[in-house]
Amino acid sequence: MLPAMSDIARHVPDARIDWLAEEAFAEIPSWHPAVGNVIKVAHRRWRKSWWSADVRAERRGLRGRLHAKRYDVVLDMQALLKSAWLVRQAQGVRHGLDWKSAREPLASLFYDVRHKVEFWQPAVVRQRQLAALTFGYTVMGRPDFGLQAFTRQAQHRAVNTDQRRNGAEYAVIMPSASRPDKLWPEDDWHAVFHRLREAGCSLRLLAGNDEETLRATALIEGFEGAEVVPRMNLTAIAKLLSGARMMVGLDSGLTHLSAALGRPTIGIYRASTPIRTPLVGDSFTASLGDRGAPPSRDAVLAAVEQALIA
Repeated sequence: MLPAMSDIARHVPDARIDWLAEEAFAEIPSWHPAVGNVIKVAHRRWRKSWWSADVRAERRGLRGRLHAKRYDVVLDMQALLKSAWLVRQAQGVRHGLDWKSAREPLASLFYDVRHKVEFWQPAVVRQRQLAALTFGYTVMGRPDFGLQAFTRQAQHRAVNTDQRRNGAEYAVIMPSASRPDKLWPEDDWHAVFHRLREAGCSLRLLAGNDEETLRATALIEGFEGAEVVPRMNLTAIAKLLSGARMMVGLDSGLTHLSAALGRPTIGIYRASTPIRTPLVGDSFTASLGDRGAPPSRDAVLAAVEQALIA
């Protein structure tokens, strides 16, 4: 959604944007300079105890905040029943996708204005088109994720430390996923690690929980210059990614974030398809594999070679 925010800011210069976001990811919209307020939603946490007194109080608080402000446009960019439920609580003209365009068609019944956006297109394209139809402009140019602040900080650090000369370059690896059918074979990861170490890169592996930490630790056993990064908030991860020589990761939000930050990024798809969610960014990207057809070791190594010269 970030490029759509950049488009809105460019074409509707006096726009004041509030963004509803799941609390675990609320840092991300706060990075964009066009977003004024981030309103946190805790749907994932609430659904575990929906009718408890504390959760009911939190939901009442959110409803009160949404009712207190009248918006010119209320735009649902997810087209899910859970997001439509939130849209219905906000005051203003409600826009969203039509029945054939929405991921969950029933969500379209909750909008005042419905837009047609072809479903087969990549997600970044769909979001930009939906925003353009809502605000009446034409999408132009490459996607701008609005993350230039991270890029400038990384460039400043690189100049001050001269990473390449001092052997301080690193590659970020995301080898874990919430589903086992997304995982890539250990031997294939080791081949990638060997090539990156030959290129002078230390390895920094990301892990989101104890199980992923154990897997990442086992993967780098015997590799010098490799570490599992302690768990960090999303802003700290973005800073880490922005300074990396490249990232190689499974299809995950952090792999997509690396591409959005303009780093050479290789995504390994095994249980999902890159047709709708390819990596998008200003540097080299490779979205390899597909649902049920993981990329070969050779294909990933060939992409690593391209990323090394990007």
